[in-house]
Amino acid sequence: MEQLSAGQKLDEAFEKLNQEKSLSFEFSLDTDAASLKAMDGSSSPEPGEEMPDEVAQLLSDAKVSVTVQSKKPFGKSGEKDFDRMAMKVSGPDGRLVEYRVIGDQTYLRTDASTLGKAMGAPLPKAADLPPEAGALKKVLEGEWVKIDTKQMEELAAENGAEPGAEPSPQPTLDAATQKKLMKAVREVVAREVTLKSAGGGDGTERVTATAPFRTLATELVGELRPLVKKLPPGMELPTDKELKDAPDGKVKADITLKNGELKEVRLDLAKLAENTKVKKFGLVIRMTDGVKPTAPAGATELDVEQLMAGMFGGMGAEGPDGAVDGM
Repeated sequence: MEQLSAGQKLDEAFEKLNQEKSLSFEFSLDTDAASLKAMDGSSSPEPGEEMPDEVAQLLSDAKVSVTVQSKKPFGKSGEKDFDRMAMKVSGPDGRLVEYRVIGDQTYLRTDASTLGKAMGAPLPKAADLPPEAGALKKVLEGEWVKIDTKQMEELAAENGAEPGAEPSPQPTLDAATQKKLMKAVREVVAREVTLKSAGGGDGTERVTATAPFRTLATELVGELRPLVKKLPPGMELPTDKELKDAPDGKVKADITLKNGELKEVRLDLAKLAENTKVKKFGLVIRMTDGVKPTAPAGATELDVEQLMAGMFGGMGAEGPDGAVDGM
């Protein structure tokens, strides 16, 4: 009964999320710089390509805060229903990068000094950029800039395409296929994942889920293969050989519920590293009380096409008289 009870509680918690129209959460790595360096060493990087100490420290300390908002409950939302989103990446010294998507506009700002310090490679100062950089200087000064989201998408679609070519529609899963997939995934999870629950005070309960990674991944991929043609472009499934070579350690997730609502998920992935020097490696996701993403006042318009033309034009070859070609 415990297995069924724990599974039911998780189903009810996720069903509550499907009824929401706004969701805020924060995720971070549960690790340390030494473990990240050890994992990087396991990949045998070329000399000079090892993970810098500053980057390892940044990744171990960084937190990503996200808020998404939909016009409909999440369980009934399609891609076009998500009209607002905000994301902020922070380190121990404060904000690194922040952006918001409000309707057709994307807003961006960054703390260039803090980001450069964290990366161990100082970013250029606004005064060092050429005049063609325009609003990009505002980014380096930590001010908000805004970009036309459709313009950005059109430029991305045109990249490498023939003039006048229409971007091909991305494949999507129809409702019937989605239900079939979810049913298959639930069956795999029920079969391979061991659930245990333990109650706590103040309506708090922790559910622990444990599963052998290779077996779970192999069965989940097997359920996805018949649907591969309908998956988004670039989403490639692992081959049978890659699955056989996958780590066979157990993955554990500690899931905290309070009054039936999902509050935190902690994934322990250290055993997948198969490296005794990796003492701690996991992922933490916490539900938070976010605020409604709003358009920041006074944002400077950043014309992506003009910026790219100016920056790349400024780096063009010089003509006989020393002027830049085309200028």
